[in-house]
This record gives sequence, C-alpha cells and structure tokens, in this order.
Amino acid sequence: MTESILDLLEARRGIVCAVGAGGKKTTLYRLAAAHPGKVGITTTVFMAAFPEELQAARVVVPQAELAAAVVASARENRQVVFACPSEKKERLGGLAGDSVQPLHQGGGFDLTLVKADGARMRQIKAPAAQEPNIPVGADVVLFLVSARAIGQPLDEAVAHRVECLESVTGAHRGEPIEPRHVARLLTATAGARQNVGDALLIPIINQVDTPERRHQARAVAEQALAEGDFLDRIVLTSMHMADPVVDVIRRT
Repeated sequence: MTESILDLLEARRGIVCAVGAGGKKTTLYRLAAAHPGKVGITTTVFMAAFPEELQAARVVVPQAELAAAVVASARENRQVVFACPSEKKERLGGLAGDSVQPLHQGGGFDLTLVKADGARMRQIKAPAAQEPNIPVGADVVLFLVSARAIGQPLDEAVAHRVECLESVTGAHRGEPIEPRHVARLLTATAGARQNVGDALLIPIINQVDTPERRHQARAVAEQALAEGDFLDRIVLTSMHMADPVVDVIRRT
C-alpha cells in the first residue's frame, strides 16, 4: 500500500488507543516505529513488560510519581514508554483513565499510544460491561480482531468473553465464527463501539496473512460498512509484514 499506516490509522497526533484482540501491542509498536516525532506509549490495563527491542526510554513508577518522571524523560528522549509497577511478575500496571491526557500534554508528545484493553492473547473478544478502559481525551480508538478467528469454533481457545460474544454477535458456543458475526461485533454498541465516546473508531482486521483470510476479511469489512454508517474505513493488516497494510475497505 502507498498510504502510510500512520495516516490510515489517524496516528500522526493525539491519543490513539488499541482495544479488542489479535495484535494490540504489535500494532502500537508498529505505529511508534513509523512515527518520526515524539511518542509516548502507555497502558490503562495490566500488560506484559515492554519488550527490550522497543527503542524507547522506560519509566515505571507509582501513579503519583509519573508526571514528574515522564516530563523529565521526555525532555531527553524522543520515545518514552511509561506505566505503573505491578505486584505480578513481569507485568505492568495500568494508568488511571484521567491521567493519560495530562501526561500526553506535559510530556510534549506528538502522539501517545495506549493499550486500553486486555484479551489474554485470544483472537477475538467482546467487552464486558466495564471494558475497555479508554482514557479521557482519546482521539482515536483502534478496535482489533484477528482474521484467524473466522471459521474457528467459538470457544475459550479462540475467544475472550465468549458469553459477551454470543450476546453481541448472535454466534453460538462451539459453532464456527462467520464473517457476519465479526461484522456485527464491529458495528454493535456493546461491541467495538463500547466506551468510544467522541473518539474516531477505526476497526482493524489483523493477521490477514493468506488469500483466504483476505477474502474473509473483505467480506467482514463490506458487511460492517453496510451496517454501520458511522464507519469510514476498515483496515486489513498483517503487522509482522514489512508493509503491514494489506488492504483498506472504504465506504463508497
């Protein structure tokens, strides 16, 4: 694709959050790597420790100490990852939802990337009542789902919050997840739209790494765009490829 992933995902400036399942951290790290400016990366939920290969300064301190520590680090570094410590081994604690915007502004970041949801490494999820934890002031919400979930039986091996997915999509436990089910997830108020508020919602179908998955993902995108007039585009990606953008399905 000739269009930059930063432009397709509206990730040049502001606060951009990743929710859903199927590659949230990978997506955020690809955006950080592509961005030429000052970037913050953080989380509002528990998450694994930031990977060593991430070329960014690290700030992991209690919430009360974050403001001073992040501002100081941002003066010296172009990219800063920041979170709270966690009692769980090799885990980080999430920030309060109302603290991200002041840190974005105080650090002088062009872009702040936020992991705002958890999915326990599954390929598809629908949110519980309290999810996702989108911070105050979010500009863009990227809702991810993996193309690998399509055609798989709906169970805990593939899905997080199976009961929520049944309720939102009409799919039934043990039966194959069809493109129509995923399209409903992307358009439902209790699905991809939950807690989005005034932010721009951009669905991402990730792990589109075979012709069959691309065909299935396009079917999902076309139905979702037909059913959800609030959507402008759905981006198909394979975040481990040199060019992660596989296709962009737009409203016609």
